[in-house]
Amino acid sequence: MREILGRRRRLRLRRKERPAQLVAALTCATAWQWPVLPGVGLSAAGGRGDRGRGCACPDPECAVPGAHPFDPGLLAATTDERMVGWWWTNRPTAPIMLATGGRAPCALSLPAVAGARALTELDRMGVRLGPVVATPTRWSLLVAPYTLEQLGELLHAKDWVPSSLRFHGEGGYLVLPPSRVGAGQVRWERSPLPGPAAPWLPGVEAVLDALVTASTSAPDGGSRLAF
Repeated sequence: MREILGRRRRLRLRRKERPAQLVAALTCATAWQWPVLPGVGLSAAGGRGDRGRGCACPDPECAVPGAHPFDPGLLAATTDERMVGWWWTNRPTAPIMLATGGRAPCALSLPAVAGARALTELDRMGVRLGPVVATPTRWSLLVAPYTLEQLGELLHAKDWVPSSLRFHGEGGYLVLPPSRVGAGQVRWERSPLPGPAAPWLPGVEAVLDALVTASTSAPDGGSRLAF
């Protein structure tokens, strides 16, 4: 009996000692079935970004230091528990990259200031949102998967959309919490609900419609979401 209790305590300790990135990556991959892979991360010193640290990729002028796939490439994204465990056991501080599209979430992102304004306005409008990922530079609203064809038809039907919007869809990627990249700490502005179930995600059309409405409601006729 004492041996069994001892083993259980050791297992609990091992779980507690797991790096935060590994725990989060395994949750995404195994509980939510979101395909992930490790991002390139930051170099030890030099360059731009987090406290003078630059991207670990070969490009000295990388526009998104640490926050993109490199080796392995995006096509390696997986939900396999053993692969994810191996990656983050060997690279415990590697950023978590979500391969968007397919059966995985997609996203609409805005500059951070515009994203904060958008959430305030969408809350006022009573729009139900899913998880929201925040970095110091951009906020990303996760939405249900959509295809490039669906997005094209949706945008074609609009007279105008905020120029600050970016779409992270099929073939794209997004950095997830609790990663740290050149822009700084990645966090949940709106966290997924606790529990093993995959987070609920709104449709892209509903969120885009709400963002367009919020953007065009500026009193001076300009866009609330321009910056």
